[in-house]
Amino acid sequence: MKAAVLLAGGSGTRLGTRPKCLLELDGVPLIRRQLQALADAGIERIAVVTGHHAEHIEPVLRGLAVTLVRNLRPEEGQTSSQRTGLAALSGPLDAVLVALADQPLIDAQDVRMLLEAWERRPPGVAVVYPEVGGARGNPVIFSASVRDAILAGRPDFGCRQWQAAHPEAVMAFATDNPHYRLDIDTPEDLARFTRETGRALRWPEGSA
Repeated sequence: MKAAVLLAGGSGTRLGTRPKCLLELDGVPLIRRQLQALADAGIERIAVVTGHHAEHIEPVLRGLAVTLVRNLRPEEGQTSSQRTGLAALSGPLDAVLVALADQPLIDAQDVRMLLEAWERRPPGVAVVYPEVGGARGNPVIFSASVRDAILAGRPDFGCRQWQAAHPEAVMAFATDNPHYRLDIDTPEDLARFTRETGRALRWPEGSA
């Protein structure tokens, strides 16, 4: 069984301290678009990690077949949220995909392409990540044994630290697909998204 952790715990400091994952594309919040992409690609179990802005994000997820877990120490950063999500996944797993909730263009086909790269990996590879033009992208996928090693490590030990310690077990999935590199962090990112795609990301109606 393949599972996913969707990270939505950030503060959005560079975007006016607002929940980036609630930005809407074609009227749908980014976090719901990501969840649909994961589900349509065949991911069977999904843990969504909230933290900062949890009170605004969690109501948007009501009724969805996901495990909702809140990082009680989101100020400790993304690794803390990653570990919180990994710990929330129970039962036997083949692999875990970790995704960001603020990537507006990731769709089911993008997730499937990453899963296909994972299935084609050589023996000994335990982590696969997309690489676009020599730059790392997201999501990333890794084995259940990597998940177990992360959770057995110190509180600041996550997937990136595991990769640094085991470079021989990490594989880049080289692609020219820009979706893997695009996320939203700043007002400039919003403007560039509109300029490059002809589409607009908008805050939900009535949000502060």
